[in-house]
Amino acid sequence: MSKSELEKLDNGEWYSFDDDEVIKRKARAAKLCQEFNEISATESEKQTAKIKEIFGSYGKNVSVQSRFNCDYGKNIHVGDYFLSNYNLTILDVAPVNIGNNVMIGPNVDIYTVNHPMTAKGRRDYLAKGFPVKIGNDVWIGGKSSIMPGVTIGNNVVVAAGAVITKDVPDNSLVGGVPAKVIKKLSVD
Repeated sequence: MSKSELEKLDNGEWYSFDDDEVIKRKARAAKLCQEFNEISATESEKQTAKIKEIFGSYGKNVSVQSRFNCDYGKNIHVGDYFLSNYNLTILDVAPVNIGNNVMIGPNVDIYTVNHPMTAKGRRDYLAKGFPVKIGNDVWIGGKSSIMPGVTIGNNVVVAAGAVITKDVPDNSLVGGVPAKVIKKLSVD
């Protein structure tokens, strides 16, 4: 028996994102995100309850500002003291694991999904997920983008506007397009 498109997606294989079950999973998350984004900023307890309904797992003291969008939600796992500013988008086809004490600036994008380099593959609506991992004590500056498959270490600062295409070592300040290590940070 052949695998379903959802099984392929969950196994990190090429899958069709035009599949009805894949579309249904994404529609669920879109509905929950819409509900989250409609909650008044003065109702932080309601916002927190809704984001906890969206995320796969979360620690204590989670704060997410509106607007927030994601592909599935259940693949997003955040630790304690997670804070994101306005307009965070997480395309979580594959798992996104975020550690403790992470702050994300406004207009940040985290991508786990990629598409084929061939025109035929794109015409066939193929996609494949690559997990993203963000360590502890990380600050991601505004308008940064994190590409599929990247691991960001512990005690990292990502400069505003950076595009992270490769793994980032612990104790680093990175910036630029594509991002490079600018300097090592002290451990304290």
